[in-house]
Order: sequence, then structure tokens, then C-alpha cells
Amino acid sequence: MIRITDYRVPIEDETPLPRLAAKRLKLPTGIITQATIIRKALDARRKGNIAFVYTLDVQVNGPEAQIVQRMRDSHVALVVEPPPEPVFYGHQQLTDRPVIVGFGPAGMLAALTLAEHGYHPLVLEQGRDIDRRTADVAAFWQTGKLDEISNVQFGEGGAGTFSDGKLTTRVTDPRMRQVLDQYIEAGAPPEIRYLYKPHIGTDRLRHVVKNIRQKVIALGGEVRFEAKVADIILRDGQVQGVVLADGSVIACSTLLLGIGHSARDTYELLQRRGVAMEPKPFAIGVRIEHPQEMIDSAQYGQSAGHKQLSPADYALVYHDKSSGRTAYSFCMCPGGLVVAAASEHGGVVTNGMSLYQRASGIANSALVVNVTTADYGGEVLGGIEFQRRYEQLAFQLAGGDYRAPAQTVGSFLSGSLATKSPLLKPSYRPGIVQTPLEKCLPDFVIHTLQQALPDWGRKIRGFNHPEAVMTGVETRTSAPVRIVRQDFQSVSVQGLYPIGEGAGYAGGIMSASLDGMNAALTLMKTFQPPR
Repeated sequence: MIRITDYRVPIEDETPLPRLAAKRLKLPTGIITQATIIRKALDARRKGNIAFVYTLDVQVNGPEAQIVQRMRDSHVALVVEPPPEPVFYGHQQLTDRPVIVGFGPAGMLAALTLAEHGYHPLVLEQGRDIDRRTADVAAFWQTGKLDEISNVQFGEGGAGTFSDGKLTTRVTDPRMRQVLDQYIEAGAPPEIRYLYKPHIGTDRLRHVVKNIRQKVIALGGEVRFEAKVADIILRDGQVQGVVLADGSVIACSTLLLGIGHSARDTYELLQRRGVAMEPKPFAIGVRIEHPQEMIDSAQYGQSAGHKQLSPADYALVYHDKSSGRTAYSFCMCPGGLVVAAASEHGGVVTNGMSLYQRASGIANSALVVNVTTADYGGEVLGGIEFQRRYEQLAFQLAGGDYRAPAQTVGSFLSGSLATKSPLLKPSYRPGIVQTPLEKCLPDFVIHTLQQALPDWGRKIRGFNHPEAVMTGVETRTSAPVRIVRQDFQSVSVQGLYPIGEGAGYAGGIMSASLDGMNAALTLMKTFQPPR
């Protein structure tokens, strides 16, 4: 095939792909037999000249090498599709099927990979299936009654299910396309294969995770819900099995831990069992909301509202030279909502979520500041207590019923109570209480955000609008613990494979999914499927 890269096309241009390819290659349209999008990004740096930037693979009815040679253009070249990554099987015989703890992105792709190759994995998920989980989460948002085993953090699909469903990642891996193909086969929109900033949306993601579960089962795997692991059986540094909360014992010699970044009781269990772990930096802060049209106008200029443009996003960073702290936007959700994401009684946690269409009219993002291990004394589980402290302060500050503390930007910057109505009605449910956020966040977070907001207002017009609302607290940006591993296996326990965000080796749906897939493939290099 011929690959065309860095092909800028104005957003107004709706020419069919074959004609675009023919134009770029200076060929008659009839010679083009197929044009496929490999990558599609948006370049909005120049507001008066916004364009899509394509990478296209083109098949032609003619001599491809001669066409490329004639073009003499570094953005036109021949390309050969690389062969699929090979799969290797080891020689050791598994006596028991592999057990996977957690059915978030890492656990799902680990289970699917093992099931496809005949390993018949058993998945243990402490939460509920996606249908019951969705009902539990809706009830919490409406009534403030939290279910600790079925919530935004725990249950089928993991924390990413109630998010924007972003599939962006900085990880480069030849198997990334395989992960995307698995999601597409399970019902994700096909454009995730080529969009620069793909997302599924929480509404579609719920169907995707259910379809993956059904495929795992159809291939001989098993998925158990409300199956909480209470203990791990170890003997001479080797996994022997797990004990469930109901007292039942499951024998296994390979255990993949896809527990997620909020599995605090499991971290405590691992520490008691002597599993090697280390503290890890993370970040905490607030959620900010703006009218989506304000962000669109700031990012797109006069093109805002164009039918070809999706709701605009942003990525902001501020470095405070005096303190060495960094504030940044995180998990930006165009056309989304701020949601209650607590998983423990007595604590308030916020997160962002969007449906596939991103049509809420509200842009929201976390604004967070880095937390170092020194901030919580460097203890292995010190980050958990650090997070918990501010979640509980937020809970108490807002009345102890899972409403969240909130403050307008103007009030936050001036240190006075707000007197004007918010720019828009805060989307967080079960509701907000306007109160100073300084009472439920560390001083260094408050100081850094107060320095950052005016700077961001200069970069995005209206970002620091006095009536924009900030809701606290955002604490679950990443795991505060890393389970130390080498080649996907714990350095202290044979047969234990920590995977995904909860292990401290991923950040987001795609990197966690890839981590789970690669861990499963690594396991397969050692072991044959159980008989």
C-alpha cells in the first residue's frame, strides 16, 4: 500500500476519501481502489485555519513503487503491514486454571487473552455485574446511599466504566491495535482505531464490557461476581490459592491481580502477606466546570459550533517555580458531568464522566497538584491514608451525606464566600454545598491552584471566570502504591502477576488493557494450558 502522512484537510472539505487520496497523489480517482484512515487528528492551533490531519493507507490499481518515486515526497511512501506478533507457549504444565482478581480493563483483557488460547481463566470480581452495578450507582447519586462493593470504583468494567471512556495513552506497543480490535469487536465504535483522541463513552462502554464477559465465558472462562478475595495462600514464596470472603478456598498457582487503584483493603492484605510494594506519587485536587460552548469558543474561535467539530477539550499545565509543585488538568470530559465516585463510607470523591455523544453542554476536568511520597512520610500505605484524610474532610465539610464541597473560582481566589450565582448549575449529585475548599485540601494544593488559575485564564479565555464552580475532592487520579514486579511477576511471590492501574503500572483504560494482555501472554510463555 501507499501511505500518505500529515495530510491536512480543512474541516469544511467533505470530499470522499478516495478523491482526497487521488488529489494528493495526483492520480485519476478511478485508479484508487481503497483509501483507509489510519490516523485522524485535529489541528486547531490556528483558529482561522482549523484542519483535520490524516494518515491514509491507499491501494491503487497501478505500479505503487513508481507512483511513490514520482511523488518525491517524504509524506508519501510504500508501507508493508507488519505480521501479527507471535504467541509463544511454555513447557510447564498448569495444574489449576489461572485466577484473575478484578474485572476492570486489565482483568478483562487478561481474561480474554487467556480464554482465547485455551487457559479457561476464573475471574473473581468483588463487585456486581454491569446491569446491577449501574442501578446501584444511579441509586447512590440519587439518594446518597453508598454500596461499598458496587459503585463507581468497583464492579464489572472497573472505574473506567463510569468515566469518559477515553482510549488515549502515551504507551507505544505493537499490540495496541489488538486491544482496540477487541473493543471494536465487543461493540465499541470503529473510529477508535484511528482517532487521535478516541473515546467510547460510559453508555457504550457498559455494553462493551458485558460483551467481553460473555465472550470469555463462551471460550471456556468463568466470571464470578460478589466474589471478594479475603486472603492469599502462600507457601515458600509461591501462590497456592485464594480464600474468598465466604470462607471458600480456590486452589491456583497463577494469580493475576487487576484490583484497581482503589482496592485499599487488598493493599493491606498484600502488605500483611509480605508482598513487595513501594509508595508512589499521585495527585489530588478538584473538578472544575464550564459551559461547553465557552470552551469551544476559546479553542475553536469562529469555527465553534461547526458540524465537523466535536466538543472541545484542553490540556493545561502550570509549574510553580517557588514551590516546585505542578498543577495540571486531568481526565478532561467534554460534554460530561461531575460524578460522585466514593467507594468507602464517610468519604467524598469526585470524578468526571461523559456519554458517547458528549452532549451535556458542560465541560469538566480535574485540576490537580502532584503529591510526592515525602508528603505522606514515605510509608508504603501512607498515600492511602493521605487520600482518605481529605476525602473524609470533604464528607464532613459538606454535611456528611455525600454532597460535595464546592466553591466558585472568584471566591476561591479572593478567600471570600461567593455572593453571585454559579456560571452553571453544578452537575454533581447528590448535590453540593458551597464552602471554602481550603478546609478539605492541603495548603500546597490550594496555593498552587490559586497561582495556576490566572495563568490558565490567559491561555483559555474565561477559564478562570469568577462564577465557574470547582467541586472537591478529586483524589483517585492513580494508585498511591506500586506492587513491585519484574517481567510482570511479583519480585517476592512466584505466580503472582500484579497488573493494571492498581499495580501501579498503567494509567487509563488503554494502558491497563494492554498491561493485562501482555501479562497474560507472559504467563503463557511459561505455562501450557491446564488439562
